[in-house]
Amino acid sequence: MFFKKKTANVYDYVVVGLGNPGKKYENTRHNVGFMTADKLVEEYSASPLRTKFNAETFDARINDFRVIIVKPLTFMNNSGEAVRDILKFYKIGIDKVILIFDDISLPVGNIRLRRNGSAGGHNGIKSIINLTGSSDYKRVKIGVGAKPHPDYDLADWVLGKFDKKDMSKLESSLDNAVRATVTIICDSIDSAMNKYSS
Repeated sequence: MFFKKKTANVYDYVVVGLGNPGKKYENTRHNVGFMTADKLVEEYSASPLRTKFNAETFDARINDFRVIIVKPLTFMNNSGEAVRDILKFYKIGIDKVILIFDDISLPVGNIRLRRNGSAGGHNGIKSIINLTGSSDYKRVKIGVGAKPHPDYDLADWVLGKFDKKDMSKLESSLDNAVRATVTIICDSIDSAMNKYSS
């Protein structure tokens, strides 16, 4: 396959999967961004880069595009620290960033794409907006389902693990999130929204 020649440290896109590091948080609702990033890394045989910026980073070739895949290690509420430092170091514009994260307003199995927007109560997105000074990020939101009742603690819900029934639905939405992310990179956000938003 033919790839455009790139100079060192130049990326066409940054894909940021949000989550919390550590075994304790694996397969929790808040970590679907990490799960999607892992799928992208595996599918495109991305090479790990030296850990810095308080993040795991991977160099990927997606068709003709060079992409850095990022998993912040700052814990969710401080995700903006890693994103800010990576954008500054690589001199990448906000328009070339895709954020992948959980959404409790969507049922498990659904994904929704947005060109931009507010934090919507998501602390990871709030940190990114606050520390970079922009909300103009493309987003791939993955449904993790609403709290079972209003009094249920939100932190307990998003840090809880999926049951077997939801895990089977989640797998298809993670695959769609990967496909949507690739479509944004190789085509456009509009094309991805038409194909994958639910």
